[in-house]
Amino acid sequence: MNHLRPLAAALSLAVTFVAAPAFAQDEPQHSSLTIGVGGAYIPSYEGSDDYRAIPIAQARGKVHDFAFWTRGTALYVDAIPNSDENGVDFELGPVVNVRLDRTSRKAIKDNAVRALGKLDTAIEVGGFVGLGKTGVFTSAYDNLSARVAVTKDVGGAHKGYVITPAIEYVTPLSMTTFVGIGVSAEYVGKKYGSYYYDVSPAGFAASGLPVYGRAGDKAGFKKMSANITAGKSLSGDLRKGWAVFALGGYSRVLGRYADSPIVDVAGSRNQWVGALGVGYTF
Repeated sequence: MNHLRPLAAALSLAVTFVAAPAFAQDEPQHSSLTIGVGGAYIPSYEGSDDYRAIPIAQARGKVHDFAFWTRGTALYVDAIPNSDENGVDFELGPVVNVRLDRTSRKAIKDNAVRALGKLDTAIEVGGFVGLGKTGVFTSAYDNLSARVAVTKDVGGAHKGYVITPAIEYVTPLSMTTFVGIGVSAEYVGKKYGSYYYDVSPAGFAASGLPVYGRAGDKAGFKKMSANITAGKSLSGDLRKGWAVFALGGYSRVLGRYADSPIVDVAGSRNQWVGALGVGYTF
């Protein structure tokens, strides 16, 4: 399964660039599906100053008004149907994320970090709650949403928890064009910090990076992120057919995580991502 890891690593950083806004229709759509594929330029690991180009894929849709969507390697399923006539959407449901950071030596370009060895795949399972509203600022079709996801690794990797608050805003500029912005953060537990950012004496001997043990001292905010997305329909209507999408994002590793030699010596606390893709809405 190693040939799938570059794809999944990209997904963990690229937000859903296929998130097109919903327009009013004569007959409301109770089921739909949008699939997007493309390429991204991302750090070789979280905290790296080396970058690599890899393929990406995302999807979103709804089945009888029950929505689902991907955010990187995470899958969200909203167990509350989107049927409010006033455009209010209460969100509650399960989320599953596959975290593949540093799980492949080939993906790590820095020799010292590569010498630390590859990490195990984390399977993070939990739930999310959120609130969205269609028709907020610019038109009857723009959308503002906020949610918080809480997950815990059940795959035996970092064995800790991750809390991810996020706010997203998407607005159509016309029937063929939309733009969106999003901000998010990650608050992680002690076990997560220790697993990904501490350097043991054995790690020092293998890599030459200084011994570091502060990342697992206590829980804290590990990262803040912001992104902007844009899409253009190729069929003349964002609700159906082909469209092209672009994404640009910035994140900053914070606090004791940024002070880790994995970031401070071998990498950078400033992280960038760019993506281009094409999507199709059924």
